[in-house]
Amino acid sequence: MGGAPGKPGVPLYHSSPRAPDSPMKSPLFLKVLFLSPALLALPVSAQTATNATTQTAATGPGVRYRITQAEVTGGTFTLRQLRRLGLEMFTRPFTKEEGHGDGPVDPNDPVTPGGRPTTNGTWLRVNGLDAQTCQECHAFVSMATIPPTLGIAGVGGINASAFAGVSQIDIEDLDGDTIANVNGRLINPPFLFGAGGVEMVGKEMTIELQARKAVAQANPGMVVPLIAKGISFGSISYDAVTGTFDTSNVEGIEPDLVVRPFGRKGEFISVRDFDIGALQFHLGMQAAELVGSGVDADGDGVADEVLVGELSVMHIFGTNLEHPVQVKRRNPAVRRGKNVFRTIGCADCHTPMFETTSPFLPLAYPEDATDPTANVYTTTDLINGPAGFQRGPNGGALVNMFSDLKRHDMGPALAETTGSALDPFFITPRLWGIGDTAPYLHDGRALTLDEAIQMHGGEGQAAATAFGNLSTADHDALLIFLDSLRTPRGAAADISTPIRQAI
Repeated sequence: MGGAPGKPGVPLYHSSPRAPDSPMKSPLFLKVLFLSPALLALPVSAQTATNATTQTAATGPGVRYRITQAEVTGGTFTLRQLRRLGLEMFTRPFTKEEGHGDGPVDPNDPVTPGGRPTTNGTWLRVNGLDAQTCQECHAFVSMATIPPTLGIAGVGGINASAFAGVSQIDIEDLDGDTIANVNGRLINPPFLFGAGGVEMVGKEMTIELQARKAVAQANPGMVVPLIAKGISFGSISYDAVTGTFDTSNVEGIEPDLVVRPFGRKGEFISVRDFDIGALQFHLGMQAAELVGSGVDADGDGVADEVLVGELSVMHIFGTNLEHPVQVKRRNPAVRRGKNVFRTIGCADCHTPMFETTSPFLPLAYPEDATDPTANVYTTTDLINGPAGFQRGPNGGALVNMFSDLKRHDMGPALAETTGSALDPFFITPRLWGIGDTAPYLHDGRALTLDEAIQMHGGEGQAAATAFGNLSTADHDALLIFLDSLRTPRGAAADISTPIRQAI
């Protein structure tokens, strides 16, 4: 999702410190009517009523196991069980009994999650409150098939796009430019496949950049290049007299030198970080680690709407998802298109591949943005686990995402209109899986890959111009190559048996 207007790098939905988790305290949850196969598969010690919440018959999806962080780290659950619990959080249709929605409207801030108005007592659609499950915005594995292929953790299509930070929309087109100008952000939802590899590359980049910062501090006056995994993020220097860093030449990330690979503006350090904001924005489900344990921050009568342990299993689920693939690698047109991709400069930003230093992604709570190695409670095996990344020549995971995880100025035509300095800047979108994920660009305005490339401006203008000057054969080959980058089929299939409440 997006950054708050006028506050570069500050996630739209985060608003308060995080706190430890605690048991659910709402009295609204009634007796268990039905135990799902997933719950029945849990250890006997975990099948206790104290950790399960349900709705009455015909009012909700049935049992919800409230897993705590102690249980996540206690070794009682298998990886498959933890992933399944994460999937159930991702696909569960939350109800008002569980905390879905906001409390009383805040007339001083009706845009920020927590006190938003609704159109009918439940939904808002603009500024969130636009879904009951995470899956609703991530339901299409492929938009290239007829009919589109449904699945878990895919893209959303334009009807699932989010409008964030909106307080004004020029529906009447008062300026006569044929555009219903809006001061918020329209955000085209991406898929989650391969998220573990993306997060790992971002964390390892952050570690390298923090090390470069330490070099600068140890050598006052020295201009230290900020290079991480071969990507330049500008330079930094340190003034020993004032005790400050000169970050004026930092490029593509915030001055804290933290790579945030998730979000169209590069706002979130991890799947967990993203999930916290998305749950609050789209569903009105507030994480205890965000608002405080036992705190009903939105005043809807429910505290501890999402426990720390529940965020952890969502993190485990998300980082174990399978990665996108390339098909028809040996096709002559695909090979030719790949060469054209490099020749005209696409690969300058859409970096084809990274190899991680380690194949084990650290998952932490609480997370420390500047130190990904702090507070680690488990790791995700990117190679031998469900994510299934290929092992590289140095033993790390090969992450073929086609992105440098860096923000770039894409010019005035693509710029948003929130009034933020970051309006024209977007993190380089990952191209893996792009053959299945129309529409394109941050707001879905491009219906084809051809249109998306031609709309590149700013730092992407040279590549767009070169694309326009290609011969027909090279033009077609490039599009064939991009079409060979596909999403995985059957993601999370081993944990996806549907469940329905008994009535």
